[in-house]
Amino acid sequence: MTHNEKRQHWLKEGAIGLGTGVLYGVTSVAVGHPFDTIKTKMQAQEGFIKGPGMGALPPLLGSGVYRSTQFAVFEALYTKWDNEVGREEIPHTQGVQVRVVGAAVAAATARSLLECPIEFAKVARQTGQDWKLGQVYRGFGLQLGRTGGVMTTYFVTVDAIRRHHPSVFQTKIGQFLASAGAATFGFWVVWPLEVLKNQVQAGTPVGPRGREATLVDRVLALGRGGLAGLYRGILPGTLRSVVSNGFSMVVMIEAQKWVTQLGLR
Repeated sequence: MTHNEKRQHWLKEGAIGLGTGVLYGVTSVAVGHPFDTIKTKMQAQEGFIKGPGMGALPPLLGSGVYRSTQFAVFEALYTKWDNEVGREEIPHTQGVQVRVVGAAVAAATARSLLECPIEFAKVARQTGQDWKLGQVYRGFGLQLGRTGGVMTTYFVTVDAIRRHHPSVFQTKIGQFLASAGAATFGFWVVWPLEVLKNQVQAGTPVGPRGREATLVDRVLALGRGGLAGLYRGILPGTLRSVVSNGFSMVVMIEAQKWVTQLGLR
C-alpha cells in the first residue's frame, strides 16, 4: 500500500518492506532530528535549548530497525490479507478496508516494542540525564498508544489518498505532501500522549515533592495548562514530521522502484 509496484508473495513483500524501510528510518532521523530535540526539550525540560544534535545516535541506529519492521509487518499482512475478509470495507469510512486497519495496528505494536527503549535513551540524552537498562520500557503504555494512533492514522490516510487521488503518488512532490500530511495529522491527533510520553521517559518533576509523579499528576498538570500545555512543542514537532516523513517517503518509493528494476520483485 506504500508503493505502486505489482505485489508478489506476502513474505517477499515483507522482506522488501524491511529493506526499503531502513532507508525511510535513516532519512527520517537525518533530516528531522534537530527539530525533534527542540520539541522534546520544550515538552519535558525547561531552560535553554542547546545541542540540537543531542541524542541523535540512538534514533539514527534504531530508526532504521523499528521503521523497517513497521513497514515489513504492514506490507506483509496487507498483502497476505488480500482476501474476501481483508477487503471488507468498514462502514462509514469511505472505503477503508479491514486489512488496512489490522495491518496498521500490528505494525504499530511491533514498532512500539522496538521503539520504546530507543526513544527512552534518546529522550534521556536530549534532556541530559543518565539512564539504566532496567528503565528502558518506562512509558511503554503511552508509547504504544501514541505510536498506534499515529501509525493507524498514517496508513489509513495514505490509503485514502491512493484510492481517491491516485495521481498524487505519480510525482515526488505529491509523494512528499501525502506522507508528510498523513504523518503530521496523525501526530496532531495523539500529541498529548507524545507530551506525556516524553515527560514520563525524562522523569520530568510534576506534582508533590518527595515522590515520583504519577500519570494522573501529569495529566492534571497538562490539563491546567490548557491547549498550550496539551500541545507543547507542536511547532518544532510539526516541522520535524513534515520534513522527515516527506523526504523519507520519496526515498522509500524510489527504493521500491529500484527493487522492481533489479528483478527482485
